[in-house]
Amino acid sequence: MRPKIVAGNWKMHGSKTMVEELLNTLKKSTKNLNTEVIVFPPYIYLPQTQTILEDSHIQWGGQNLALAEQGAYTGEISAAMLRDFACGYVLIGHSERRQYYHETDDDIAQKCLIAARYQLTFILCVGETLEQREAGNTFNVIKKQINAILTLENWRDLLQNAILAYEPIWAIGTGKTASPEQAQEVHQFIRATIAEQDTKTALNLPILYGGSVKPNSAKGLFEMIDIDGALVGGASLQPDDFTEICQCNS
Repeated sequence: MRPKIVAGNWKMHGSKTMVEELLNTLKKSTKNLNTEVIVFPPYIYLPQTQTILEDSHIQWGGQNLALAEQGAYTGEISAAMLRDFACGYVLIGHSERRQYYHETDDDIAQKCLIAARYQLTFILCVGETLEQREAGNTFNVIKKQINAILTLENWRDLLQNAILAYEPIWAIGTGKTASPEQAQEVHQFIRATIAEQDTKTALNLPILYGGSVKPNSAKGLFEMIDIDGALVGGASLQPDDFTEICQCNS
């Protein structure tokens, strides 16, 4: 049975006070829920996050990692550095990394390899723009993004310890959310695309929905058969909202 997961991507938000208050609240409010809870703070707050969350049920990870494992790459963060602060997870291929920092499908595939090498569970993000959806290219875009992984020699091993997240770019930070049926259609397509190569891998792979998830939309999304949880953006900064989303998936 696939795990239920709710992950919070804080993006470039936070302060020392906010981190302490939010995490201490979440430790209490999500303690007895039947869902895995993961938070992704900005890098600079990983030491504080580790201190607060160690020995708790909440896991943490990095929002990205460098293509290089070490070296003269000013401003980058390596997989080894994430492991140094006990990160178990990393986001890879978020739409904002693709859009603003021009990360390619090949870059993202290489980052997945690096994450696996350092025993980081990666959440691979895929999704289409509004223009691509309106042009009827959603499935073509998603398949191309997934195929960057499926063409790797050891892709089955990679996906044994991975999570996928479908993020319709048109629904990120816009207040719009794909309907449960729209989201399920794409999640089902993702699973079917992988099943063409290996049915068992496809059935076992957790797939999250990420796109302006709010408490009032979470329940309907989680009722869909191929949606295993959520990658939450803005609502993950609000302890009551994030807790309610976790409760919907418990």
